[in-house]
Amino acid sequence: MLSKKLPLAAAAAVAALFALPALAQVKVGVVTSSTGPTALVGIPQKNTVPLLPKKIGDLTVEYISLDDASDSTNSVTAFKKLISEQNVDALIGPSGSPNAMGVIQFAAEAGVPMLAPVGTAAVVLPMNEQKKWVFKTTQNDDIIARALVDHMVKTGIKTVGFIGLNDPYGENWSKVFTALATEKGIKVTANERYLRFDSSVTGQALKILAAKPDAVLVAAPGAASVLPQTTLFDQGYKGKFYQTHGAALPDFLKLGGKKVEGTVLAASLMLVLPEMPDSNPSKKVATDYIAAYEKLNGSKPATFGANVYDAGLLLEKAVPLAEKAGKPGTKEFRSALRDALEQTKELVGTQGVYNMSAADHSGFDDRGRELITVKDGNWTLVK
Repeated sequence: MLSKKLPLAAAAAVAALFALPALAQVKVGVVTSSTGPTALVGIPQKNTVPLLPKKIGDLTVEYISLDDASDSTNSVTAFKKLISEQNVDALIGPSGSPNAMGVIQFAAEAGVPMLAPVGTAAVVLPMNEQKKWVFKTTQNDDIIARALVDHMVKTGIKTVGFIGLNDPYGENWSKVFTALATEKGIKVTANERYLRFDSSVTGQALKILAAKPDAVLVAAPGAASVLPQTTLFDQGYKGKFYQTHGAALPDFLKLGGKKVEGTVLAASLMLVLPEMPDSNPSKKVATDYIAAYEKLNGSKPATFGANVYDAGLLLEKAVPLAEKAGKPGTKEFRSALRDALEQTKELVGTQGVYNMSAADHSGFDDRGRELITVKDGNWTLVK
């Protein structure tokens, strides 16, 4: 009798198991430039994806990661594919500023929130109906630029030569920096541009050298930040070098060597974590991220990877609120997710504290920057 009951009990258990409702799933598309000219930015971002939350509350999270090979056209193709074929609820990426500017309209038209780990503030400013769907996980240019200008004033810099990429990153930096410098009585005596994939900037460097500025500011992310500085160094320039947070990666030190010694930049506390007090709210978050990344990849991440990690933290806080308005995969959920991201308050990330608003979709304040210099081939706080 017992032998007959066991199969029946087992069958009932199996039937009950299959009758359980499947966990609802949030789908997040990620587009990085893990190959091509922007790879030094995109590789740590791609490698960070496995560290993003796989479950938020009762919802599982799937990440579909694509490489755009640093090509803006590929970014558009990837975004369209993730929106139309994968029906994603959120998008993280792309890695490059021009790439990000080119995909905003598609995220906005589909009503899918986009978390942009890029440098240029132009992805969120000036705010409009399309950009309200974009949230930026890096410091806006003005926060970084103010720290640099203040240091220039303090050290007696009166004239500056500017060289930046001929793209939204370089253009916005030129606009923001020139305005702030002018306010403080600093004159921009040369203003040059170059392309991300250029192998020489000799012509531009000679023009800057001829202007004889007290200092030079280079505005470019990743490996592209090194070339203008090393070129000017080789041409005999003896003034002060400044860089934006785009240069905040280990390869800047490796590629530049002694030629970048003494460079000043404002960037994330991640570069100088051992020097930061334990009271800094981001120190623990950044330390935990670096440890997890190093365990997974065998090396420490550039700050660009942290921009993707923070996107995961923002989603982790916003998704439970969005779930109240609708199920993942629906317009209601995505719209509510956008609203929840916009309402983020005092969220501690790896590089600062986020306080979003309808007017501010970056959310950083001065807690998101440190004034840093290169000393003996390493990053250190400016004393």
